Amino acid sequence: MLIGYARTSTADQEAGLEAQERDLRAAGAERLFSEKVSSVATREALSDALDYLRDGDVLLVTKLDRLARSIRDLMEIVETIRAKGAALRILAMDLDTSTATGKLMLGILGSVAEFEREIMLERQREGIAKARAAGKYKGRTPTARRKADEVLQLLAEGRTEVEAAELLGISRSSVQRIKRSASSKAAA
Repeated sequence: MLIGYARTSTADQEAGLEAQERDLRAAGAERLFSEKVSSVATREALSDALDYLRDGDVLLVTKLDRLARSIRDLMEIVETIRAKGAALRILAMDLDTSTATGKLMLGILGSVAEFEREIMLERQREGIAKARAAGKYKGRTPTARRKADEVLQLLAEGRTEVEAAELLGISRSSVQRIKRSASSKAAA
């Protein structure tokens, strides 16, 4: 059975997801798993697709970067697929891991893709540093800091740190940081 997996990083990439799904169906995918999630987040549809695989199945993806975030991640996914007796096919590369050549090429191309990503991130960091030096980049405002008044109000009402964090959608450590900051300001 051919099983397709499609992923976009953000919810506003609807056209990209639709294009992947169209290409996977055209390649013969009988079952599709799709999601709109960053590659660094938990990819539930990928986990579901891998769980669904059976002996002789093939997992189809349109491009390598839709599947894995690093060479290590790629190799773990490929090992999971192999252990189930299945194979991986990447449409854009015409690559099939059911062959020895396909396995070799996947390792090489995965390494190149990871290298390209590292170079891109390095350029991004350099650009941010340059913009900061020029006073044009300030970064995003921390989410928890904007909720400081609400955190302090909930704590004053007798809520626990955990309850305040859950109610406001922030971490417990953020609640603790806000609490410490308020205490040090009060002591000064």
